Parts: sequence; structure tokens; C-alpha cells
Amino acid sequence: MLIIPAIDLQNGKCVRLVQGRFDDATLYGDPLPQLAAFAGAGARWVHIVDLDGARLGQPAQHDAIGELASNGAVLIQSGGGVRERAHVEALLAAGVSRVVIGSAAIRRPEEVRAWIADLGLERICCAFDVREAEDDFEVVIDGWATGGGVSLERALDLYPLGALKHILVTDVSRDGVLAGPNVALMRKLAELRPDLKVQASGGVANLDDLTQLRATGASAAIVGRALYERRFTLEAALAR
Repeated sequence: MLIIPAIDLQNGKCVRLVQGRFDDATLYGDPLPQLAAFAGAGARWVHIVDLDGARLGQPAQHDAIGELASNGAVLIQSGGGVRERAHVEALLAAGVSRVVIGSAAIRRPEEVRAWIADLGLERICCAFDVREAEDDFEVVIDGWATGGGVSLERALDLYPLGALKHILVTDVSRDGVLAGPNVALMRKLAELRPDLKVQASGGVANLDDLTQLRATGASAAIVGRALYERRFTLEAALAR
């Protein structure tokens, strides 16, 4: 299982939000030194989110992300406000290795499937951010501000076998609060769609959380606040 540290960008700075709330952000400094630190600790990938773009519904920090990608020390996966094919192509041209698509993957799945077919399964990851709703999980969109009106299982049905390879699933109730990941959800996903490479996001607080996620069959874990608050080091996570 890959350990992928996260850099969330707001106004050009590294921040972490609590459950996606823009009014509850903690500032952690400049992204370039942070990227260098992650690379020096042995990260192969870094996950970068354009929070301003996610909020606006269009790219806001592609230049900054391109500058980070040009560093070349690690592979960059990035999203936030990616709504059009031109947005995807601009990020790839800037040096991003994999682009994350959220809201458009729910609203315009036929288009997104076409982008994946044209650009390659390895170049695009679909993000399904979810919140608990009765006995299921509803996908949320527009920077987690709006219910997508579709369950996670139904959202996955929009991408049949061979149409998608990488997905990133965040339980938004756990994101940024160090409450532990939703292990049961990740295990269910592995059973439901063994063809997909699932990146687990939200809630990782300690090394045991990573061990539990690995046991679910998740291909990667996105780790943010726990690293910034030194709950454990990236070196220790990679060793685990």
C-alpha cells in the first residue's frame, strides 16, 4: 500500500481543513519546502489539492501546482476545481502525473469516461467524497458543499469494468479530525469493486490506522493532518 502525503493549497499556502470547512483551516506554511521534505522522507507520490479551485468550481492555483510538479522529486497527483478536459490537459502539461476529478465524474460521467479512454487509465483518478446517509453513503460534490443525489455504489456503476482504474474515496466526516479511517467502507469497496485501485482518505491518526487500511486491500492511503501534527513521521509510515 502506498502512503501518499497530502498538500492542500489555499492562497498558495499549505493548510488543513476540518471536514472540508473553509472557515476551519490550520495554516502550515509554504508548499515547496513541504514537498521537498516529503520527497526527502521517501515519498513516491504527493497528493496536491487546489482548495480555492474546489471552492470556485474552476482552477485557481494551476501555476503554483505546476511549479511544484516541475520540482521532479516525486510524482504529483492533483485536483480541485477540475471540471473540463482542458483543465485536465493543462495539469498534465504542467507535469502532474495523475489528475483527480470529482464533481464532473458524477455530473458528466460519459464525458469523463471519454477523457479516461483518450488520456489513459493511469492519468486520471475519480474522487468520490462521501457522507453517511441512512444505511448508505451519498457522494457529495462542489467542494463537499452539495449532495450529489447518488449513492457511492451507484456512482461506481457509472464506471463499469475497464472504464476506470484509480478512485479516491474520502469519508468527509472523518477528514481532518484524526478520528480514524472508515475501515469498514474501504473493505466493502475492495469486495464490491476488486478491479479498482482504491485510495483511502480521511481520518488517519496513527500507524495502526495504516495497518488496518492495508488489510482492507486499499492500494494507497492519503495522509495529511497526522503528518503535519507529527503524530508519526512519514519515514515511520513508509516503514510500516
